[in-house]
Amino acid sequence: MSVKRHPTGYLGEEYQRLVRESLNWELKELQTASEPVCTVDGREVIMLCANNYLNLSTHPKVVKAMLEATEKYGAGAGSDRSIAGNMTVHEELDRHLAKFKRAPASLTYQTGFMANEGLIPQLGGRGDLFVSDELNHGSIIDGVRLTHADRAIFKHKDVEDLARVMNEAEKHKPPYKHIWIFTDGVFSMDGDLAPLPEIAKIAEEHGAGVYVDDAHGEGVLGDGGRGIVSHFHLDHKQVHVEMGTFSKAFGVVGGHITGCEDLRNFAYNKSRTWLLSGGVPPGVATACSAAISVLESEPHHVKKVWENRNYFIKAMQDLGFDTGNSETPIVPVMCGESKKAKDLADFIWKKGFFALPIVYPMVARDKARIRAQLCTKHTREQLDKAVEVFEEGGKKLGLI
Repeated sequence: MSVKRHPTGYLGEEYQRLVRESLNWELKELQTASEPVCTVDGREVIMLCANNYLNLSTHPKVVKAMLEATEKYGAGAGSDRSIAGNMTVHEELDRHLAKFKRAPASLTYQTGFMANEGLIPQLGGRGDLFVSDELNHGSIIDGVRLTHADRAIFKHKDVEDLARVMNEAEKHKPPYKHIWIFTDGVFSMDGDLAPLPEIAKIAEEHGAGVYVDDAHGEGVLGDGGRGIVSHFHLDHKQVHVEMGTFSKAFGVVGGHITGCEDLRNFAYNKSRTWLLSGGVPPGVATACSAAISVLESEPHHVKKVWENRNYFIKAMQDLGFDTGNSETPIVPVMCGESKKAKDLADFIWKKGFFALPIVYPMVARDKARIRAQLCTKHTREQLDKAVEVFEEGGKKLGLI
């Protein structure tokens, strides 16, 4: 006799468990454009948690490019790029990005997650080793899980531990054919930077590849917003895969990789996420290229986001807030307990500010925080008001 099963019953049970343990996401609805002042769930609020660092999602040149390309080429590519959907605008974007990154070649994907999940598993297999920072993004973790390569973890940003892992790897019999080191560039929960020069040096000593996910560094770090490889004055012979996304500082959507010509050729022949998904709409590709052009011609956007970040973090630190290890426009406001983080988020929400609590399991149980993210268009008045509201809430909750 077959076992009696309810095909979907466990889904509701798991969701209710998440609710009981306060681990569920409660979605809010953005009802206007992603701007510093926007409407969320029917309320006008100041946005403090968008990835739209340079506010390019509403830049006139980016919007115009999308509209004009959509009128000219249509709403969709009509196929996977691997079949009949490889449009001129896709190739132009790949070339434009490579030029911007000062590298031989780039390849754009539908999303950043698809870049990591599609390429990482193909870089190795049995007889190889993947080495990963313990706090890497979930898309790297999932990509590594999909491989048959051996795996090793090193402590967060701990280059001595990385060196230990690599030295241990050299004792493996038979020797590993290929070794790859994976790291975020900017770690999105803390806003801290990977020690990329030291990682690259260790990798060179062992003939290993370096793969950096720079999703939160592009448009923010480096010469003109070119990212973490530029920031540390490295090149693509030292960092072999520079991965990123168009959905954050570039203000649009899509993922990409940059490196040597062999990397591009390998990636579009081996990444299933690229091969088996429709090409991004021509309007999206053209808007991404327009966003790159804005960075090339209007450097004040990058300068301004840093001015806002430095002003805000100093004011918060002066009040006594713990801002963690932030080195970027991601500024964590550390709360410790999950309940305090949620209570602080609720408090500032009622005062007209939208920023999310980040709690376990996204961070350790005693490392809950509000993740504030600064953007170019935040005014000094808005930042002063935000600091004032955080001060009021922080005192109420005993954080300062």
